[in-house]
Amino acid sequence: MMFCQLGRAHSLREICGGLATCEGKLKHLGLKEAPKRSTLAYANEHRPWEVYEDLFWTLEKRCRNEDPKRGHGFRFRNKLLSMDATTVSLCVTMFDWAHFQRAKGAVKLHLVLDHDGYLPRYAVITTGKKHEITVARQMTFEPGTILVFDQGYTDEAWWKRLSKDKVYFVSRLRADLKYEVLGEREIPASLSGKILRDEDILLPGWRQVGKEGLRGLRRIEVWIEEKQEVMVLITNHPRLAASTIAEVYRKRWEIETFFKSLKQLLKIKTFVGTSEHAVRTQIWTALIVMLLLRWLKIKARYGWSLSNLVALLRQQLFVHRDLWAWLNDPFQSPPGYAEFEQLPLLPV
Repeated sequence: MMFCQLGRAHSLREICGGLATCEGKLKHLGLKEAPKRSTLAYANEHRPWEVYEDLFWTLEKRCRNEDPKRGHGFRFRNKLLSMDATTVSLCVTMFDWAHFQRAKGAVKLHLVLDHDGYLPRYAVITTGKKHEITVARQMTFEPGTILVFDQGYTDEAWWKRLSKDKVYFVSRLRADLKYEVLGEREIPASLSGKILRDEDILLPGWRQVGKEGLRGLRRIEVWIEEKQEVMVLITNHPRLAASTIAEVYRKRWEIETFFKSLKQLLKIKTFVGTSEHAVRTQIWTALIVMLLLRWLKIKARYGWSLSNLVALLRQQLFVHRDLWAWLNDPFQSPPGYAEFEQLPLLPV
């Protein structure tokens, strides 16, 4: 399945055929010959996908331990996490276990991205019907963490629990959410064109948050010059400057970039099997490959972009050479390469 992701194989036949052409180079993987298509199909159908999930978290822990503290680019020392989910559409007639709408199927990948190295901190795969907030309620975070998410995670009771656990959050304020203004904070003159308003607000008490309501919130209006519109943010952090809150929310785009890279560079929009085991296995192997690619990009001295790293690594899959030497200087000839004089095309 790793070869499926890196080699961009579109079917089990392509996986087996691609590996069969490299039979002389499979011994270092412990394989005497390439697997048969029936063998791979059976394993894809019946092998527990939890094996790949466990492998992902084992690799994630190792990468995090070996990765130096790169930081998130802000002066505060709080852990910064982004939370979001992405949907992968499926044909409901072929993937009948993944009903999403009446004539559409889907699976959903819920992810928490750590901005220290942009490595996944939490991931879970569900059917498309599972709402993002349902998964978010099951998560716990360390006190002092700053969590960034979009309007899909609007839930006052969950916000209250985060505040009680001393977890800070930054999100966009939904237009239909009722609030009361308790006071207005002073905005520095240098930011008057970017930050329009910084208010302390209260969410009125009702069934979800109790009679006392939800206090300790800020409503911040930010002017977006590129779109010529006002963006309204809500946060429970009492001390960070409004401009910092706006920049923190802008960093949420990193998780959108992660999803975009996952779908464009790897193979999770089409699948080589139709069972739930096969789909979950392919998504978890894609996450494993993305984790390894991000880690290699961090460790390499060469200024790789993720797309270039995937494209060139695909061409070097079965080339015998030092990986780290190639990562640091990808255009250097491998050792032992002999240059020959070009022969003339026509006799002189």
